[in-house]
Amino acid sequence: MSRPPQPEFRVQNLEAFRLPPGFRGRSALVVQLWWLVQATLFGCSPQALYGFRRWLLRMFGARIGKKVLIRPSAKFTYPWKVKIGDCCWIGDEVVFYSLGDIDVGHSVVISQRSYLCSATHDYQRPTFDMVGSFVCIEDEVWVSADVFVAPGVRIGRGAVIGARSSVFRNLPPMMVCRGSPALPIHPR
Repeated sequence: MSRPPQPEFRVQNLEAFRLPPGFRGRSALVVQLWWLVQATLFGCSPQALYGFRRWLLRMFGARIGKKVLIRPSAKFTYPWKVKIGDCCWIGDEVVFYSLGDIDVGHSVVISQRSYLCSATHDYQRPTFDMVGSFVCIEDEVWVSADVFVAPGVRIGRGAVIGARSSVFRNLPPMMVCRGSPALPIHPR
């Protein structure tokens, strides 16, 4: 079967896609080693071994505070781009898609199946360039179950994000927010 003729201008040409130099922040070998460690030692560790998982993340450059509880099913793409403050809880199947930096404050709860996304693609360029973008979750925030947090978002101190919400813009401190897109509903 032959391919149809290609238009002169291509909207999306993935064949031309290249990661920017240094985008991963570590060598391909370190990235692959982390993914192997995450799939085995980290992911298969018993529930109660929070200190062991904190240690593994720190060994790969994550800045993890004291008394942080991270479930073994949580995923970190590049731990060296993650900072988590003291006394945080990271639930089951939470994803830190840390292609850009992700900064989580103190006493933050990120509930099960939430997804923190710190990168996107430039869809206006045919090369579909990767763009990292900082995500910040300030102190004392509760990101409840199955929440998506988009690249470039800051969630203000003490905010509560309702279950299954999608956060595409900054949210103010001390507000209960919910919906898709998440909007402030009332004070906490």
